[in-house]
Parts: sequence; structure tokens; C-alpha cells
Amino acid sequence: MRQNLIKYLLFVIACFATLLGLLGVILPLLPATPFFILALFGFSKSSPRFQQWLLNLPGIGDDLRHWQAHKKINKQRKPAIYLSIVVSFLISILLIGQTTLQLMLVVLMLILLFCMKKLPEY
Repeated sequence: MRQNLIKYLLFVIACFATLLGLLGVILPLLPATPFFILALFGFSKSSPRFQQWLLNLPGIGDDLRHWQAHKKINKQRKPAIYLSIVVSFLISILLIGQTTLQLMLVVLMLILLFCMKKLPEY
């Protein structure tokens, strides 16, 4: 029973991440790749059929297959990922009026940028 609940929850999270990833393809400020990687993880644990569907998506499938096999991201996409992280966080920081939350967002942005820099490239 507990395994089925976890599997269902991972499937729902993966579906939501896929939706956000698809929105990220359209909206320039929303990074698509991290959401697709999250969706790939969720589908790998909950639905092999949807995992294969995701791996065969045009435009992102090759990168996801490479991530799954080697845990590396495309070197040419990193600048766009950095830019989308900085712009989306700066917009959020400017819209939030509370200094404590702004500071937390700055710290979170820096951690995310640091983690992105450490990811191996191909």
C-alpha cells in the first residue's frame, strides 16, 4: 500500500514537472531542463511508459538520455540556464517587499548557480 502511494505521488510530481518543463520551453524566464530532469526521475520510479515518452521528446530527449546515462548537461545550454535562473530570481526578489525573503532568495539563487557550475558538461 505504501509503495503504491509513493509511486502515485512520484507520478503526480513527474506530471507536474513535465508541465512546468513544457511551459519552460515557451516562457523564456522558466528553465525547462531542471523540470524535465525531475520528471525523468519521477517517471523512472513510477511509469516506464511515460519515462520512454519523455526520453523520446524532440528537442529535449537527447539531453535527457545523456543526463540519464552520464549525469552531464550540454555545455552550450549552461549560459541560458544561468541567465534564466538569475532573471527569474531577480524578478521574484524585486516583487517581494520583505527583506528577509529577498535575502533567502539571493542565497538560494547563489546555491543554485554554484550547483549548476559544478555539474559536469559534455
